[in-house]
Amino acid sequence: MTAINSVTDLSKDGDIAVITLNSPPVNALSAGVRDGLKGAFDAAIKDPSVKAIVLICEGKTFIAGADISEFGKPPKGASLFEVEDTIESAPKPVVAAIHGTALGGGLEVALCAHYRIAVPSAKCGLPEVNIGILPGAGGTQRLPRIVGVEEALAMVTSGKHVNAKQCLASGLIDELAPEGELRTAALAFARKIVSEARPLRKVRDQNEKVEAARGHPEIFAEFRKAHARQFRGFNAPENNIRAIEAAVNLPFDEGLKEERRLFIELFTGPQAAAQRYVFFAERQVWKLPDIPDDTAQLPVRKVGIIGAGTMGGGIAMNFANVGIAVTIVEVQDAALQRGLGVIRKNYDNTAAKGRLTAADVDKRMGLIKGSLELESLGDCDLIIEAVFERMEIKKEVFAKLDRIAKQGAILASNTSYLNIDEIATATKRPDAVIGMHFFSPANVMRLLEVVRGEKTSKPVIATAMAIAKKIGKIGVLVGVCPGFVGNRMLAQRQREAQKLVMEGAMPWDVDRVLYDFGFPMGPFAMSDLAGLDIGWVKENSRGETIRDVLCEMDRRGQKTGAGYYDYDEKRNRKPSPVTEKIISEFRARAGITARKIEDGEILERCIYPMINEGAKILEEGKAIRASDIDIVWINGYGWPVYEGGPMYYGDAVGLGKVLDRMQSWHKSMGDVFKPAALLEKLVAEGKGFKDLK
Repeated sequence: MTAINSVTDLSKDGDIAVITLNSPPVNALSAGVRDGLKGAFDAAIKDPSVKAIVLICEGKTFIAGADISEFGKPPKGASLFEVEDTIESAPKPVVAAIHGTALGGGLEVALCAHYRIAVPSAKCGLPEVNIGILPGAGGTQRLPRIVGVEEALAMVTSGKHVNAKQCLASGLIDELAPEGELRTAALAFARKIVSEARPLRKVRDQNEKVEAARGHPEIFAEFRKAHARQFRGFNAPENNIRAIEAAVNLPFDEGLKEERRLFIELFTGPQAAAQRYVFFAERQVWKLPDIPDDTAQLPVRKVGIIGAGTMGGGIAMNFANVGIAVTIVEVQDAALQRGLGVIRKNYDNTAAKGRLTAADVDKRMGLIKGSLELESLGDCDLIIEAVFERMEIKKEVFAKLDRIAKQGAILASNTSYLNIDEIATATKRPDAVIGMHFFSPANVMRLLEVVRGEKTSKPVIATAMAIAKKIGKIGVLVGVCPGFVGNRMLAQRQREAQKLVMEGAMPWDVDRVLYDFGFPMGPFAMSDLAGLDIGWVKENSRGETIRDVLCEMDRRGQKTGAGYYDYDEKRNRKPSPVTEKIISEFRARAGITARKIEDGEILERCIYPMINEGAKILEEGKAIRASDIDIVWINGYGWPVYEGGPMYYGDAVGLGKVLDRMQSWHKSMGDVFKPAALLEKLVAEGKGFKDLK
């Protein structure tokens, strides 16, 4: 065996050269890996005794993509194009042996090999769209030539990972190897290729599938139309589609040039920068400065959940999905059975879409047990309370849990707003109490706000964060304050949305501006979807707000066919003259003359106070990093990922501009707009949130 460099070895098995990469953790295409590949292939090609070459990787995966840490830095070492040209133009058959994942540049390298073999557990994909770019090393030109245009479009615009069985069916790989026997099978495959004198199959020369799509622009038109909602606001999916169009309509080398042009257009644009930022921010969120990595974690083998409503049921599914037993407690059997029925229906719907088998559904339902006795939670390692958002009820529940739960159990509240420290006073073990704020629907939404109380122990915090990761959530550690991070900032937006309506905007104006910015929907459409009567009590209603009047008229949102908007039988909404009349009457009673409000003011009034509140949250130490706040908003509230989150956006538009607006509104409209001291400090120092350590 010859060491080409610190990450690449070249050895021979008879007349087959074996190039082995070992660059933990994922064999990313760093300068060292590229140099190693170039050197190893050059040496194997020059060796007259070598009849074929196998490329294989050590560790848990094949090449899992580019080294994203090199993005934006001066290039060094062999380029990926040089490596690919060396592999593709090799005068000897090259076999890429794939295990784990072949992603992004890793799959592009594999596509330059003449043949590909993979173990059944392997997956392939081109996920560049998820960081706002496209495969820039020939992926969009080679992929449609081997799997066809429709499958290539689906892969590059979704970034999906395709399993080995599907890859074999599409032609992306040529043969499956027995699990755990990749090297042996790859060597045998290479010898078979040599003995049969198979041709050097270059993907770039396989034009049959792209030629079949030539002259059929409707393929692309229909694909764009079918995915218009999914791609809304993003630049990368469209450029990926255009690159595939280039593969169909241009010779290979010209298509490569167009791919490069489209890649650079994205790579140098603001969306890719924002999406790269989010990529790293999602990894930073797990790093807790005062919780050492070796902090002892508590075992969580069984979970108790109090409340079988929408939240409780969704939370239960998260644990059953990863094989953890759950006991759900309700006060009344009817509510319990209804909750269990909803869980079963959710699983059945997933199975109907082919994402679960009937056996999977039965297994998960078998892990979920219902009970009417709080005492049945006595052997649980983690108990999550998901009852009404009223402090007296929560404290009563925790006082009972304190008597029932075993020592060492974690007592968690799913509260979205209330003070965890006050809840903890109902127990004799405040160190075991923590907030675990799931977002609705809890079995779908990625965000989990983990709320540390003043006395919450480090092992409890470490365990809660580890559990978040285990159940597929992005856990963000936050401190105790009203609304924590997400809802505290949301309150700023909601207040201004309501005020803008009183000043002259209509609910649909505010919603349109925020939708056009990139949110899935605006605050008034969201209220209609959730139900205007959430938290509204008929007996206490005095018509003091627009919402009160709408609810008193039984306009409670989509479920009643009317709320802020009017809805047809398919729940399509349109502006309501009834709502417009109510708003006009409220303005008249308040002595307000409606004014024309421009879209720019609506956006700034809704967003800048959120940024200012985020600065206060950082001042108070309620979030660890500005990027943690951004992850909360992207994963819990639909902030568009291509705008990077509110704190990133503040830096992008300029904190000086944000401060200027806040100061102006502070003078004209009062203390709710008082600038955060941190915002003032950063502007004075010419810094941004990105500069905070």
